[in-house]
This record gives sequence, C-alpha cells and structure tokens, in this order.
Amino acid sequence: MTLLHRLYRAEGILLAIGFSIPLIDAVLGSVGLRDWRIGNEVCQRVLVYAILGLGLNVVIGYTGLLHLGVAAFMAIGVYAYAILTCNIYPYQIGFWPALLAVPAIGAAAGILLGAPTLRLRGDYLAIVTLGFGEIMQDVIKNVERVTQGTKGINPLPPPSVPGYAFTSEHYEPWYYLFLAILAGLVVLVRNLERSRLGRQWMSLREDELAATAMGINPVRTKLMAFAIGAALCALAGVLWASKLTTTAEPTTYDFSMSITVLVLLIVGGLGSLKGVLAGAGIVMGFDIVLNKLTGAMGATGANVFLTPNNWKFLVFGLALVVMMRFKPLGIFPAERERPAEKAEPEVTRVGVE
Repeated sequence: MTLLHRLYRAEGILLAIGFSIPLIDAVLGSVGLRDWRIGNEVCQRVLVYAILGLGLNVVIGYTGLLHLGVAAFMAIGVYAYAILTCNIYPYQIGFWPALLAVPAIGAAAGILLGAPTLRLRGDYLAIVTLGFGEIMQDVIKNVERVTQGTKGINPLPPPSVPGYAFTSEHYEPWYYLFLAILAGLVVLVRNLERSRLGRQWMSLREDELAATAMGINPVRTKLMAFAIGAALCALAGVLWASKLTTTAEPTTYDFSMSITVLVLLIVGGLGSLKGVLAGAGIVMGFDIVLNKLTGAMGATGANVFLTPNNWKFLVFGLALVVMMRFKPLGIFPAERERPAEKAEPEVTRVGVE
C-alpha cells in the first residue's frame, strides 16, 4: 500500500484534524476568543499522550501483556533528556541527538525490566510493572546528586530548526514538530504491525501455546514488544520535557498517568492505531475542554465541585464502565484478519432404488 493510500485511512484523517487545530486557534484569536484557544494544551498533552498510547498499544494491544508502568518509562525519557542536554551536566548534546539517544536508553530499560519478568503472565506481570513505576519515583527522588531530587532539572533546551524560533510565547512550531513526529511514528508502528514481528506479537496474544508450537520464541518476541514500547514512551518524555523546559516533580509520573494512557487505549480501541489517536483526542480533549469551561465559570481551587482534578478520574472510570458494557472493543476496534467464508457446495442426494 502506498503512502497516499495510508494517509487516506482514518489515521490520516485524524492527523489532518490535528493539523487544523492551530488554524482554528488563529480564527478564535481574531474574533476575540483568545481564552478558548486549545492548541498549546493539545500540543503538550494530546500529542504526547498519543505517543505514549502508541507505546502501550504495542505491549497490550498487539502482544496482550498487561503493562501498568508506562509513566516510569516516560520518566526515564524525561530525566535522560535532561541529563544529556541541561547545562549543569557535562554532556549538553542538544535536542536532536538526544531525540535519537533517549529512545535507545528507554529500550534498554525495557529490556532490563522485561528480561527477568516476561515469564510471568496476566496479573503477575501487571503487578511487576506497577511496582516498577512506584520504585522509579523513589529512585528519582533519592538519587538527588544526579536527578536534583524533588526540585527537578531545568532549564532544558528547546529544539533548534533553521527559520523557526521555539519559544514559550508561540506554540505553533512545537505543535507542528510534535505532530510530524507523531505522524512518522504512526507510519512506523503500522509497518511493524504488518511485519513478521507484528504477526508474531498477535499470535502470542491470541494463543501463546500454539504460537510456541509454530516455532515462535515467546520470551524474545515479548522482549521486543517491551523494548519498542519503552522506546516510544521515552521519546514522548523527550517531547514533554522539551516543551516544559523542566523535568517537573517526580510525582508527575505516577500511577494515575499510566492509568490515563490505558483508559485512552480502551476508549479508542486496543490494538488499533486510529483507536490510539481517537482515544487520546477524546480523553485528553475532554480534560482540556473541562478546564476551559471551569476557568470560564470562575472556578478556583477552593471550589471542590468546580475543580476538575477532584472528580475527572471518576468520569474516566465511568467511561470505562460504559465502554465495557456497550462497546468493549472500543470506538475503533482493531481490524482482525478473517478468512473468507466459502459457500458450502450443494449436496445432491441420490436415492437408492
């Protein structure tokens, strides 16, 4: 299938909608509705969470491994980027070299976690990844000489592109860079899905015993999924940190972040690329619009009912219940290859005289 045909699919349509957000913001600004512009929040949250969703989709959607430690690998990406680029460290390799180096570091971390644990299955693997996420927060806090502890590392350098200035006043260069990276990753993951490795992942997901009997090495194949998923999450961490210009506090990368990524996958559709993009837009878009509405209503932190952080996870939980009840495969279910149904030949009965 050619690139043109790929972009004609639903993934391309969703990416085109994303491309139009800054244009919509420009129109809102011209008519005096500057407070309702959402492009900066979409850049910082929807696009980054979509990349996190791609990484988790490789592990859960394609391979069938319940992973609850996505935030830990994002934190690894954030702090690796900070250490490699911040001027308080001796490396200072810049944004673009770090963009290549950090996913490799994330993949190595995924291999180190996966190698001793991938013989576990189901809930046991989920508990290990959940524990890894909690341990990672404590490690970042306690290794203060390296990570600056709870203070975070800053300032972090922005990308450098000839002709574009990446500043906090204008989000558009950041937005189109993040969107271009997301589009490239969608094509990459689509090719992985259709590759021999992708078919091995799906074979393990459907029936590990049968896949092993057909010659697939389950540990090595799962390890590849873990490594690629961790690399994508670390890459999301690079974009997140470069936009914030700081690592933020270690508690930012907690269990709730991992659950949010899982929610957007379930809402959009496990194992579906367009489900990842749609889920990120719906779940994170809901959060962004909710913040805009409560801000327009003059809500403050003292108002329990008008502060979204006090009850948005209740809404996310209700969304999961509704999806499991009425549409368990998500809004965009994954395409499954089904054998063509063959018409049964007509049977002519011959009577015995």
